[in-house]
Amino acid sequence: MNLDGLRVLVTGSAGFIGFHTASELLQRGATVLGVDNFGSYYDVALKEARNDLLSNHPRFAVARVSIDDSEAFGAVWRDFGPDVVIHLAAQAGVRYSIDHPESYVASNIIGTFNVLELARHNPLKHLLVASTSSVYGANTDMPFAETQRTQTPVSLYAATKGSTELLGHSYSHLFGIPATFFRFFTVYGPWGRPDMALFKFTKAILEDRPIDVYNNGEMERDFTYVADLVDAVVALVNCIPGAQPALEGDSLSPVAPFRVVNIGGGTPTRLMDYIAELERALGRPAIKNFMPMQPGDVLATHASSDLLQRLIGKVPETPPSEGIPAFVKWYRDFYSA
Repeated sequence: MNLDGLRVLVTGSAGFIGFHTASELLQRGATVLGVDNFGSYYDVALKEARNDLLSNHPRFAVARVSIDDSEAFGAVWRDFGPDVVIHLAAQAGVRYSIDHPESYVASNIIGTFNVLELARHNPLKHLLVASTSSVYGANTDMPFAETQRTQTPVSLYAATKGSTELLGHSYSHLFGIPATFFRFFTVYGPWGRPDMALFKFTKAILEDRPIDVYNNGEMERDFTYVADLVDAVVALVNCIPGAQPALEGDSLSPVAPFRVVNIGGGTPTRLMDYIAELERALGRPAIKNFMPMQPGDVLATHASSDLLQRLIGKVPETPPSEGIPAFVKWYRDFYSA
C-alpha cells in the first residue's frame, strides 16, 4: 500500500510501537510528524536512539511536547496539518498503574481527550487510536471478540483505555470523526520496552539472575510480533469506518463512523513455552522464581482475528519461535550483550 503524499501525525513516536509505526509509514511514502515528550518512565536513551533513526529520514520531524499539554500539542498539530493521526502515546503497564494512577489519567484520558478535541476542530480523513486487550478484563469467553462487553476491567490501566474508547465513540457520533480503536494483544519484538516481560527476562537470564514467573507459569498470552502489528495498523489507515457497509461480525457503531478492531493472531502461547523459546534463543536456561498471580493480571488472552481478516485480508502470523530470536539478536547488538 503506497501512502505517497499522506501527512500522518504519530503520537508516541519515540516509543516501542510508535517508532515501528513511523518507520513503516515513512517506508510507504508518508510524511510523518512524531510527537513525544520523551518521558522518564523507562530509559530515555532508548527513546533517543529510536528517534535518531527516524530523524535520518527527510520526511520525518519530531515535536518534543506532551499530549496532555493542550496548548503546545495543539500548536504543532495545526502547524503540521495532518490528514491522518495515529495516536499511540500512553502511559503503559498494568502493575505500574496500581501505584501511579495519576500518570495514567493524565496521559491516557486527558491526553486522548486533547487528541479528540483537536480532531473535532481540525477534520481528519481518519483517526486511529491504540487501545489494549486488557479492556476485556474479567471476561472468560474466548476468543475475545470486539462485540463483547468490556465493563469489567481488572486494572486501572485497562480502565483508562476503556474510557478512551467511550470518549472516542461519543466524539465520533457528535462530530462525525472517522475513528478506529485497535486493541493490541501482548506486543513484543526488537526495540521493545524494558518493563515488558521478554525484555526483563532476557536481561536477567544474560546476567544469571532469576526471572519472576507469575501464577507459577500457568498463563497464556496471544503474543503479537511488532512487525505484524504495525503492518495491520498501517493497513487499517485506509479502512475508514462508515465508508462501506458493516461486515459480518463488525463492531462498526450503528450511530457513528467508529469501530474497534483486535490486532492479534488468535493463537495463544503458554507462558512456559514462551520462556522455553527464549532459553533456546539465548542458549542458556532461566533461573525461575515461581510466584503467585499478581493484582491486575489475567490468566489468558486470546484474540478473535475474524474482523481484522475481513478488513485487511491478513492477521499476525509470526510465531514466537521466529519473533523471540529476532528480539534476542537486536538486544545483543544494541547492548553488546
